[in-house]
Amino acid sequence: MIIGITGMLGAGKGVSAEYLASKGLLHYSIRNFLASELNRRGIPASRSALIDLGNELRAVFGPGYIVGKLQKGIPDNRDAVIESIRAVGEIESLRQNPDFQLVAVTTDARIRYERLRQRNQEIDQISFEEFLGYQKRESVSGNPGEQNLLRCLEMADYTITNNGDLSTLHHAWDDLLSTIKKAS
Repeated sequence: MIIGITGMLGAGKGVSAEYLASKGLLHYSIRNFLASELNRRGIPASRSALIDLGNELRAVFGPGYIVGKLQKGIPDNRDAVIESIRAVGEIESLRQNPDFQLVAVTTDARIRYERLRQRNQEIDQISFEEFLGYQKRESVSGNPGEQNLLRCLEMADYTITNNGDLSTLHHAWDDLLSTIKKAS
């Protein structure tokens, strides 16, 4: 089983993937893949640089390039989670695997912004207006290789609303894992 996680900036994709990893799933992150590539190129990992690099790689090598590279690292017969799916082409590529399920993590904008600020990472120290600007930039594109979070959210097989605490999120994932396992 491969679970893909999509969601807006600060929705809880990372903490969701970490929780699934604690349940034995292998954890792969598109954001970490891109940050590593930026580091290799000697470019600071700003939010704009991450977005630009992802769009560049998908434009040059195909919409499913990044997730394809991550999938190659998944050993046979191992369950995995791939987080930070933001492009329709990535979902279309992953859907070629019959064991793939896409989960959208949704959270109210103000809650997402406050959680970002609490993460206390330099990349997240932005104003609410900048936060909304990044959200808009990531939300809509007609190009399957560019970020289009609104369409990705629509394509999800399941949705988890993450407006509560961490324990509530973990319970939601436990329930969803049970549902997915029963369906397969």
